[in-house]
This record gives sequence, C-alpha cells and structure tokens, in this order.
Amino acid sequence: MEKQQILELLQQVRDGALTPEEAVLQMKIQPFQDLGYAMVDHHRRLRQGAQEVIYGAGKTPQQIDGILTAMESRDATDIIVTRMSDEAAEYIAQRHTMDFEPLSRLGIVKPTGRITAPGYIAVVSGGTSDMAVCEEAARTAAAMGNRVERVYDVGVAGLHRLLAKLDVLMQARVVIAVAGMEGALASVVGGLVDCPVIAVPTSVGYGANFGGLSALLSMLNSCASGVSVVNIDNGFGAGYLASIINHMGGGNE
Repeated sequence: MEKQQILELLQQVRDGALTPEEAVLQMKIQPFQDLGYAMVDHHRRLRQGAQEVIYGAGKTPQQIDGILTAMESRDATDIIVTRMSDEAAEYIAQRHTMDFEPLSRLGIVKPTGRITAPGYIAVVSGGTSDMAVCEEAARTAAAMGNRVERVYDVGVAGLHRLLAKLDVLMQARVVIAVAGMEGALASVVGGLVDCPVIAVPTSVGYGANFGGLSALLSMLNSCASGVSVVNIDNGFGAGYLASIINHMGGGNE
C-alpha cells in the first residue's frame, strides 16, 4: 500500500465514507508476502519512497516470475529487475510486459515512462567500455521517474570532449560519473558542477586496475567536494541514489 492510498483512506474516514474499522481492515493487507523462496516487501514504497527492486542474479527465472506476479497483483508498475541472465529475460518477456536492455542486463516490467522529478540526472562515462554500468544507472533512474541525459566517452584522455558538454552537466541536479582505469573523471566533474556527483568505479582497466579497486580508491580520495562513491560496477546503486536526490524538494507526484 502506497502513501497516497493511505491518505485517501484517511480522507474517506474523515468524510464519513468509511468507518475507522473498515479503514483498518484495508490497511491490514499484509505488508509482505511469503512466497517460500522470497518475502516480497509490498510496503517498501510507503517506508522508503521506492518499491522493492528485484536482484536477478542467482534467482531462477521462475522465482523472478513469482515475485513479479506478486508485485503486479498489488498494481506495481515500473518494476526493476537487475542483473538478469538472457535465459531469465527471455522467460520473463513471455509472461510479463518488459523493456529489457541486454547491455545493462536490466529489465523494467510494466514500464510507464512517467517523469515524477523536476530536474534531470546526467550520466557521464569515461569510455565506451563503461557503458554497461552507465546504462544500468541510467535505466534505473529512468524507471524511478527521472529524466536522464547521457554524456558518454568523455574521459580525461581527451578532456576537451567533456568541456564541450558543460552545459548539460551544469544544468543537471545530479551527475553520475562512471569510470574505470584510474577513475579521474569523478574528480574533474566534481570540480566543474555545483550539484551532487555520484562516482561509480568500474572494473574496466588493465592489470594494475585490480578489477576496479584502483578507480574506487581514486574516487574515495577525490579532492573535489560533493563527490560520493558507490561500489565497483554498481550502476544500480548510483541510479537509485541519484533518483532520491532528484526527487527532493518536490516533484509531480
């Protein structure tokens, strides 16, 4: 049950359309649903402002299907499923309306395309090799009601490319900076904009990159203020956090 539904119930009680007992009965709908292999959290949007997201890796296609069916039974839309295998995506697409993008391995079930935040999120990548993580971030943010602007392959090896896109970066409410190698992009972006920067280190790089650890440490040690860092290759976490920030201060909901 979402916050708006609870407010409507309370207003109906105030107006005499429902008795308090009838309202309590409707609110007693179990906040979670035990499927045996998963506890589906139906009240997460009420508590956190965003509904449960399904982490697809490690789950069978049948388990993902069961969770989606439970969520859709409560009228959930724009359900995000991350890290899906091709097998799972094919199975789910036969049973649900889903927008799946193979590069990011992220599916959006019952997509609406609604924009509920006032500004936009810019997703910036150091190189084309970072695009899978970028798209996970961008598609997560879009599914959560944000407009997203993509600025790809503008790493510090050719800084003029980034500077040519300053107008996009400087008008964003949040910037997600995605980079592997030495991860310098986040510091550069952090020194150019007045909005929060979410840095995402990627595992892209040669041997001494240590699977993204060098980029992670560089971003954590950024001398630019206003830069926060998520885990290696965690595009989803960056997109989710950016959405929370973008929705602060009002939206269309």
